[in-house]
Formats: sequence, C-alpha cells, structure tokens
Amino acid sequence: MRSPVKARNASVAVIGAGDFIGSAIAKRFAREGYLVVAGRRTTAKLEKLKDAIESEGGRCLARALDARKEEDITGFLKAADEAAPLEVCVINPGANVNFTILETTERVFRKVWEMACYGGFLAGREAARLMIPRGRGTILFTGATASVRGGVGYAAFASAKFGLRALAQSMARELGPKNIHVAHLVIDAGVDTEFVRDRIRARGGEAAVDNLAEDQLMHPDSIANAYWFLHTQTRDGWTFELDIRPFMEKW
Repeated sequence: MRSPVKARNASVAVIGAGDFIGSAIAKRFAREGYLVVAGRRTTAKLEKLKDAIESEGGRCLARALDARKEEDITGFLKAADEAAPLEVCVINPGANVNFTILETTERVFRKVWEMACYGGFLAGREAARLMIPRGRGTILFTGATASVRGGVGYAAFASAKFGLRALAQSMARELGPKNIHVAHLVIDAGVDTEFVRDRIRARGGEAAVDNLAEDQLMHPDSIANAYWFLHTQTRDGWTFELDIRPFMEKW
C-alpha cells in the first residue's frame, strides 16, 4: 500500500492533462501532496483522472479550457492559485499532426501553432505573473523531437515546437534570477499508448507491434518522474533542457 498522502498548501496546474503524459504527471504530483488542477478541452474526459487521484487520497480539480484562449488560461491559472498557491505549471498541449507540405493548409499550420506555441506563451506568462510576487515557482514545457529537428510531414508541428523551445529558453534566462525554474523537456521517442502502437502497426503491420522490445516505447510514468525530478532540483544546479528517450532509441 502507498503511504498516506500529506497535503501541501500548493497547487500544480497541468494544462493538457491528457490520458497519458498529462495524467501521469498529474498523478505524480498528487502523490507528493500537491493539489492538482487539471485542464483539457472537456471536463468529462478528466473524470477518470480525477477519480484515480482521489482514490489514492490525492486532490484534483478538473477544469475545461481552450489553451489557445487568453481568457481561459487566465481564469484557469487564477482558479488554481486561489485554491492553493500556484507552485508548478506544466504546459503539455498536444498538436502533433503529420501532413506533407503541399497538404498543409493555412488553417492547419495556424491551429498547430496556436496550440503548441501561442498557448505556451499565454500559460507561461500568466504562470509567471502569479509566481513572481512570491519569488518562487516551476514552469515546465513539454517538447518533442520536433523541437530540435524538423521531419518530413512535420512542418507545422516542428515550427510550433521550435518556437515553444525558444520561448522557454527566453523565459528561463529572464525568470531564473527571480527564483523561478523554467525547463523544457524533449520527449524524443514514441510513448507507449494505443495511438502510437496503431501508427507502428500502420507502418509495419501487426508483426512490427509484436516485435517491439520491452521498454522500447516510453512509459508515461517514467516521463512523469522526469518532470518531478526537474521540479525538485536545487537552484545551484537547475537544468534548462532535459531530453529523454528509451535505451535503444536511435538519435
């Protein structure tokens, strides 16, 4: 059995609390006593996460938000801070799409940028506004292989993720002296989800899935541990960028 959770007077806001990475991060911080304020497009999709956290003795508030809307982000983070002082903000929206350059419409390019870059700006700025007066906090941005390398079919996604990385770097330089740790994580591999397995199956058939080695795909809990590690670093040894991948990933 897990040890009883000791509640902290602090909240962690998880923007993009999806079923895998986002949920794993939320659960990891909940087990450390943080009030989790979880956000995604619909609250109905957060019920499973909320139930899982509360079944372990943790605390979770579920809120609907559109990460591309300034008023949604402002209201979401304000509510988190009012429930318990905002100590951590995890910015984890998706937007991973694949289109050839000729198939990439203006609408696709703009919406991917709004989700993966513009939304990060809004959340990072609003989190900083709440943290600076207290002189402490952690802001964590989820990146991807596309943050540092553009690939075939990923013009929109890579452009947005490159921009998010630059935003995070600029914020880290500015906010570090204010005792706010800003870090960017490069998730450099497929995550063990049915979505990723379906992609592998589409490329190589059922045999490709059957031949996956143990731990060839990243487990969401392992990724969540990296977020917790960054948050708990002492400020004399802060990491700005952490890239994580399975042992056999080519890079």
